[in-house]
Amino acid sequence: MNIHEFQAKQLFRDYGIAVPAGSPATSVTEAVAVARGIDSDGWMVKAQVHAGGRGKAGGVKRAANVEEVEQISSALLGTHLVTHQTTSQGQPVNTLLIEATSTIARELYFGMLVDRATKRVVMMASTEGGMDIEEVAAKTPEKILTVTINPVTGLQGYQVRELGFGLDLSSDQIKALGKIMHGLYQLYREKDCSLVEINPLITTTEGALMALDAKINFDDNALYRHSDITALLDASQDDEKEHHAQQFGLNYISLDGNIGCLVNGAGLAMATMDLIKLHGGEPANFLDVGGGTSAEKVSEAFKLILSDEKVEAILVNIFGGIVRCDLIAEGIIRAVKEVGISIPVVVRLEGTNVEQGREILSQSDLSIITGDDLADAASKAVAAVQGGAA
Repeated sequence: MNIHEFQAKQLFRDYGIAVPAGSPATSVTEAVAVARGIDSDGWMVKAQVHAGGRGKAGGVKRAANVEEVEQISSALLGTHLVTHQTTSQGQPVNTLLIEATSTIARELYFGMLVDRATKRVVMMASTEGGMDIEEVAAKTPEKILTVTINPVTGLQGYQVRELGFGLDLSSDQIKALGKIMHGLYQLYREKDCSLVEINPLITTTEGALMALDAKINFDDNALYRHSDITALLDASQDDEKEHHAQQFGLNYISLDGNIGCLVNGAGLAMATMDLIKLHGGEPANFLDVGGGTSAEKVSEAFKLILSDEKVEAILVNIFGGIVRCDLIAEGIIRAVKEVGISIPVVVRLEGTNVEQGREILSQSDLSIITGDDLADAASKAVAAVQGGAA
């Protein structure tokens, strides 16, 4: 789960990490009021979207006076910001962060994530703040400093000094860095984060350290114990269909093709998309209904797929292990009748009670195309959208 910068900065404040004075605004009037309430020589007006690259896309602007805050806010609110991390449609800008400008001496980078190789939290830092860390890793990997935290002993003083010396910080700044690192490590553990990133972490002209930006991702699997974090979710930043799918326990990702996929199991779903591509087609989505699916979930999955206007055929690929194929067949028939599907539906069933499932489909009065195996089903789905016979 992602949250906005202004929400991440509030969490930073809660854990003792310095950030610029600022508040969110959802209207031009509110943005002006926030600016007037912050004593500063200027203000930063920052579009709040779940995507990086906002500055390069025109989503972060400096205002020298209140009139410019009003102009910039009016130009940004209600638009869609397109960055290198968004689709061509961009992300809706419903909220702005208005904050005081800062006097910058240096821009650094700081990040935390789980290293799956060592199964431990890793802290990263670099002198190349303000740049995409992926670019730094590709071109000058020696400029990325890392320390790995032992979960038994926690963050150690020597690790703070190691990063501080590597960043060429003064002794006072290393102490400030230690406060930031300990605060972020506590935040990371207590809130079940999967990523914390500050880019840039600045040193001011007065020598202080401050988080000029803030990005936090959370482990979705741990959200059940963090109602306060769940409350921060901004559904407008998610794909509407993907958000709807989550409400029914479906794993859905929109793609650009025209063959809808309904599959149980992530690996089987990947294989299904591969077979569609192999036979010359393009999948319209990744949709995993799960191993313990039900007729109700199948029905919702059909509705979800059909909400995509690009879909010209549906390929259902179900392996009946935990759930029986006859129940899946009943769910397919129910869904087709409820939704009123007018496009070709190709079904491949295999596993528990597969013969009963195929019999149920064959005896229905619906025009359902059956596949003998996955390759056969994929070729029939591709043929259906291309207007040919399988």
